[in-house]
Amino acid sequence: MPKRSVTAEPNQHSIIATCIFDAPRELVFKLMTDPEMIPQWYAPKNLTTTVDKMEPWSGGSWRFVVRSQNGGEWAFHGVYHSIDAPITNVSTYEYEGLPGKVSLETNLYEDHEGGTKLTTISVFQSIEDRDNMMQSDMQEGGNESMNLLEELLATMTVRS
Repeated sequence: MPKRSVTAEPNQHSIIATCIFDAPRELVFKLMTDPEMIPQWYAPKNLTTTVDKMEPWSGGSWRFVVRSQNGGEWAFHGVYHSIDAPITNVSTYEYEGLPGKVSLETNLYEDHEGGTKLTTISVFQSIEDRDNMMQSDMQEGGNESMNLLEELLATMTVRS
């Protein structure tokens, strides 16, 4: 399992999540920006992710739909502001169930001890929005998604 931490400092609008992967940053970046790979790791195993749209370039947009076996459905979308492969990508993130609650997501990919350190900085419009995200099951889902990404990376680095 990758080493993951999530920090939300009091009175700040941001959440900072870091995750260490035992894989090259070019590969981590590819799996985070490849619409064919997203369904394999984006949501916990008991859910299915469909990439409705993914245009991973500056000005492009994205939309993912996550479904449960009992018919639940959650959709998320955003716009890519910048992409500098394999160093960073910046996009907005909005859960369609709470329209108008948009965060700005910056992913930084750094070489780290033969692997990759992924730092995600999520900036919310208000501290209340940030706190609500922290109180959701975001951390559990994020941990499981990062575990799935690590498993997928391991199969790909073995093949390389």
